[in-house]
Amino acid sequence: MTVFRNTDGAFNRPGGSVQIDEVDLARAQEYALLANLLKREPGDDLLNRLAALAWDGNELGLAHAKLAQCAAQITPDAVSAEYFDLFGGLGTKGLLPYASYYITGSLYGRPLLRLRETFQELGLGQVEHDGEPEDHAATFCEFMAVTAGGEMAIPFSSQRDFFREQIAPWMSRFFADLEKSTDVPFYNDVGTVGRVFMEIERKGFELAGPG
Repeated sequence: MTVFRNTDGAFNRPGGSVQIDEVDLARAQEYALLANLLKREPGDDLLNRLAALAWDGNELGLAHAKLAQCAAQITPDAVSAEYFDLFGGLGTKGLLPYASYYITGSLYGRPLLRLRETFQELGLGQVEHDGEPEDHAATFCEFMAVTAGGEMAIPFSSQRDFFREQIAPWMSRFFADLEKSTDVPFYNDVGTVGRVFMEIERKGFELAGPG
């Protein structure tokens, strides 16, 4: 898990008790789920929790249902093999889950520099990221999870701008590629969840307006 710290080294928590509404809590949980599944392959515990996902009849709920069904059937070894094929081996199925790659076609590009600049502007002088470049898809999801969930004192307008400037230009394409990858049924379903959720977020921030 990425650790975001402010410029004096302390975790950037809001002061006092913060009330988070149900919509933002659900957003935070969705982002955290995607971050966990992109950061590493799920073990038995997470697969069991995924298999028990509650869902309803909307598009995201149906994507959750499909993921839950796959999680109930797949073995940890099989999902680990999928994860390695996609993100570890860089073989024919391999995807590069980085903003720089999707926007510029190469790693460690200008999108990574812009992300670092944005984190600094938000007062996050230290971002511990487990050796991965910060523009890994999981880092974006982790950031949105802690901001939507109220763990970090980032105003809604900054969340909106971060999504529009840092996430919207590429992450839907990444999830669509994940959804279409061959012979990785579990991560195909993760891609569907991510793609549908990105569209919900895009529409939600559009409705929120520019201010």
